[in-house]
Amino acid sequence: MEEWINYLDSIVEQQLRWDIYKTILIIIVLWGIKKVAFRIIGSKREETELKKFYHWRKTIQYTIVFLGFLLIGNIWISNFQSITTFLGLLSAGIAIALKDIFINIAGWLFILWRRPFDIGDRIQIGDFKGDVVDTRVFQFSILEVGNWVDAEQATGRIVHVPNGMVFSSPQANYSQGFDYIWNEQQINISLDSDYKKAKLILTEMLDEIFKKEYRGIQIALKRAQREHFISFSQYTPTVYAKIHERGIQLSLRYLCNPRKRRFFEHLITETIIDRFKDETAVKIVYPTTSVILEHAKKRED
Repeated sequence: MEEWINYLDSIVEQQLRWDIYKTILIIIVLWGIKKVAFRIIGSKREETELKKFYHWRKTIQYTIVFLGFLLIGNIWISNFQSITTFLGLLSAGIAIALKDIFINIAGWLFILWRRPFDIGDRIQIGDFKGDVVDTRVFQFSILEVGNWVDAEQATGRIVHVPNGMVFSSPQANYSQGFDYIWNEQQINISLDSDYKKAKLILTEMLDEIFKKEYRGIQIALKRAQREHFISFSQYTPTVYAKIHERGIQLSLRYLCNPRKRRFFEHLITETIIDRFKDETAVKIVYPTTSVILEHAKKRED
């Protein structure tokens, strides 16, 4: 009897050892396949296809993990098919206890399926704004812009946002559908200034600055009209005037790439200063504060 028990133990030990060997072999083979696949797609990568390269890497990673789960699970679970019923019952209880995790997974699937944004897009979701740099099962990452930095330039921080926020917060995509945004700058001139001349100078200035951008804007606008029914009656820069508490306010409205917003604001500001510096008919006004100091005489006793 003892010899029979020892014989069974040796068989179990051999089977266990063999299962370990097979598991290690599967892990090594899948790891090798992943490395080879990464090298193949990496050798064909071009700078213009970084987004496609990223998606291929993610697809390969998820496929390898899924295959590894099936193959290794089949080794260690003798009746792999019989556990599906148990997993179904177990998942109902887990879903209640870990609902946030499942919401994030559902959000990840929604991002992959509907693509409200993609890698490289500039988005705003809730209070977070930035360029999408990574998407994972539970969260996506953005390179933050704005916050304490003006004109939506990068702060340098990476913000990790739970995927579940795509169900609870509206998303604004700066890059999807139309690659340009409307931006405005205002200057104020005095009431006795020649505002028509000022408008003419500003309009000519904007046409000169954005002349090279018109072709790209036209192409992007035609694509947006075809794919998203986005249409603008006018896409060239415009200057609007209105009476303001500080005089006449001139608003410069123009289309620009969101990542070049600060560059154009800087360029336009410098050009305005240069153009109006020697213009006697136009006077730029701005709020000033005067401080009057009075020295009281000391009373003599």
